[in-house]
Amino acid sequence: MKKLNKNFNLLADDYLFAKVSAAVEKYKADFPQSDIISLGVGDATQPLVGKVIKACNDAAFEMSTDKFFRGYGPYDGYPFLKQAIVDYYKRRGVVIDIDDVFVTDGAKNGVGNLLDIFDSDVSVMIPDPVYPAYVDANVMAGHKIVYVEGNRGNGFLPMPSKKIKADLIYICSPNNPTGAAYTVDQLKEWVKFALDTDAIIIYDAAYEAFAEEKNIARSIYQVNGARDCAIEICSLSKIAGFTGVRCGWTVIPGGNLTNVNRMWYKRQSIKSNGTGYIVQRMAEAALKGGYDEVVKSLGVYKSNAKLITDKFKKLGMEFTGGVNSPYIWFYTGVDSWEFFDYLLKKAKIVCTPGSGFGKNCNGWIRITAFNTPARTAEAIKRFEMFWKDFIEVRGSIFKPLKK
Repeated sequence: MKKLNKNFNLLADDYLFAKVSAAVEKYKADFPQSDIISLGVGDATQPLVGKVIKACNDAAFEMSTDKFFRGYGPYDGYPFLKQAIVDYYKRRGVVIDIDDVFVTDGAKNGVGNLLDIFDSDVSVMIPDPVYPAYVDANVMAGHKIVYVEGNRGNGFLPMPSKKIKADLIYICSPNNPTGAAYTVDQLKEWVKFALDTDAIIIYDAAYEAFAEEKNIARSIYQVNGARDCAIEICSLSKIAGFTGVRCGWTVIPGGNLTNVNRMWYKRQSIKSNGTGYIVQRMAEAALKGGYDEVVKSLGVYKSNAKLITDKFKKLGMEFTGGVNSPYIWFYTGVDSWEFFDYLLKKAKIVCTPGSGFGKNCNGWIRITAFNTPARTAEAIKRFEMFWKDFIEVRGSIFKPLKK
């Protein structure tokens, strides 16, 4: 057993969302008749759109014939999907080359697997609050992690500082968990910083389709110079409801990053046999002929987010997100896990405790807009009653946190 990776001992005992799930399952076991509504895990609830299902059926039929059956596909993805991704960017005014695109089985895997191509002694800059998979993947790899602080003072959008440098920089925008989103001008500062310090940005754009305001970036390649220092990762999980289907992509431009591009291809060819043909045909349909349907489906989550934020404004709550993002990040003034437990017991609503996202996050809570419209409306109806009662009893039941 001495050969096991010792870095695993540095990880928390339970992954955040596994811990939330375990707590909810225990409550269900104790109170099986409870009608629990989840606004916790960011999982899609809208079904796959019609043209995606048609593409699935058509591709499955192809696989049943001698003429069109396909075995192993290209390690970097079929050209038809890579071209659909290039065209998707082009519709937003962003130019990438087909050789820049690598099809993967989702953004999370792309984020973690990329670390294979970097030295074990690299330093990594990660924002706090943060999607915990960034931290855990780098802990497992034995990397040195430095944090750049996001807080209410900077709107949870930390900017570069000459005092902190690293080889790799993680940026997620629109952000998970806070819902905050960088403007193109703000990303210009990060790109300049990366170029000046010879760093590589790993840009997680998994929620880019929720960005609505014109000044909010949907791709880091909207910034001049980004092709020389940035890797972009995206996914159809939230865009098209592919959380259970699994398909995404990684963009690594040529030029200054040519060696990185070729190393990633080598890594994929050694450790992966690619994403299945049927799934890639479904993804092509989501980005092309079925995209109008996909946009309508996304509109459901955006409407849910507006319903939540309108109510939070009415209640006078402090929050970020909900606009340009499916996540809403709000302040409670009490311990995050205590609030999670109280909300579950009193309102039968599941949230995600903010303290699981970093050291700056206790007192904050993340909820999502990914439930159905009816269940979201019911949850907010319950929450309004809950919050008014919570404000009245907060000082007498909970130990207050310092802001």
